Amino acid sequence: MSTFGQYFRVTTSGESHCAAINVIVDGVIPGLELSEDDIQPQMTRRRPGQNALVTPRNEEDRVMIMSGTEFGVTLGTPICMMVRNKDQRPKDYGNSTMDRYPRPSHADWTYLEKYGVKASSGGGRSSARETIGRVAAGAIAEKYLRLAYGVEIVAFVTDVGHISLFPPTPEHPSASTNPAFLDLVNTIDRATVDKFLPVRCPDAAVSEKMVNLITEFKERNDSIGGVVTCVIRNVPSGLGEPCFDKLEAKLAHAMMSIPATKGFDIGSGFGGVQVPGSTHNDPFVPTAGEQLPPGVAESGAARNNLPRPKLTTKTNYSGGIQGGISNGAPIYFRIAFKAPATIGVDQVTATYDGDSEGVLAAKGRHDPCVVPRAVPIVEAMAALVVMDAVLAQQARHTAKSLLPPLKQTLNSQKPAGNGVTEAL
Repeated sequence: MSTFGQYFRVTTSGESHCAAINVIVDGVIPGLELSEDDIQPQMTRRRPGQNALVTPRNEEDRVMIMSGTEFGVTLGTPICMMVRNKDQRPKDYGNSTMDRYPRPSHADWTYLEKYGVKASSGGGRSSARETIGRVAAGAIAEKYLRLAYGVEIVAFVTDVGHISLFPPTPEHPSASTNPAFLDLVNTIDRATVDKFLPVRCPDAAVSEKMVNLITEFKERNDSIGGVVTCVIRNVPSGLGEPCFDKLEAKLAHAMMSIPATKGFDIGSGFGGVQVPGSTHNDPFVPTAGEQLPPGVAESGAARNNLPRPKLTTKTNYSGGIQGGISNGAPIYFRIAFKAPATIGVDQVTATYDGDSEGVLAAKGRHDPCVVPRAVPIVEAMAALVVMDAVLAQQARHTAKSLLPPLKQTLNSQKPAGNGVTEAL
């Protein structure tokens, strides 16, 4: 469906070449200072036409808040936002060849099978244009999470085709065991990522190789895929709703709903299967203290509604989540994006009716590689997942706090004979 989230509900509408893309966000915290200026930076990072390596479609993607705020403050009522499509060219898709042939690996055929009717131009709701609403909603979630908890969400490109920032080695089959990767996870910020345009891979040498590879495919009217890595820092512990809404399950759901995604792994991921448990396990150690990240309200919701963790982990092969619940360590994961399906290379394929085969060289304006523009989309979906989980845990914690104190708690019990504290 077109709605994501339970407590922070995001509903999007609009097709690739319709008049506008719209989003309604329900469950926004009242009293949050919010204007278009809070949302536009991420919209601009996602927009087409920003450099020579992306689709030349020229859209400003200026966001307008239509409801839910007054005098720059959220009312707690649904927020509606709109972005107009200005550079529409449906005629690019209205030629006889593309009318007859579904594009290989695109959604033209499956949308027709699903609905019995399809958008006459572009990919309709399967187009990356649909993600505008996600990015706008994610910017709202991010602002609250940053102010209340100091949450930082940063995504960056780590792979394009065969070129990788952290290629697997016998010593480090997973990037999670690589000290250079872990240092990047702990320190990378968006300003640094955007210094490495147009690809957004935070390494000058690797970025240059990626640019050259994408350019090579673009000049051949072909395309190539890649991987986006994302880290979420300062996440409160205790987030996630086992068993079916574990935090990594919700992140996987969110990421795999982004167009062109083909894979998701978290923490040590698939490479972690080569690491023995004696190495892979994350030992617990006491935290340094209760200090909140800079800029977070000392007496606000961050301290009163969700307690700070008393333990952290010495390593972080788990990627900040254990048992489907956040443990307070940075959460990091990777998303694989396939090569864009719409290419100008001649492809033999069948007609919609299946009566004959022919050659399709698709027309239109499309990215030769989607990962540079996917970075803010990944960040937005991560913010929506964490925001929803925060509101669920706040509700649980607040409801529990209204009960009379228990006579005996886990922290007040004496250790059993074996030195292990007995649970209630």
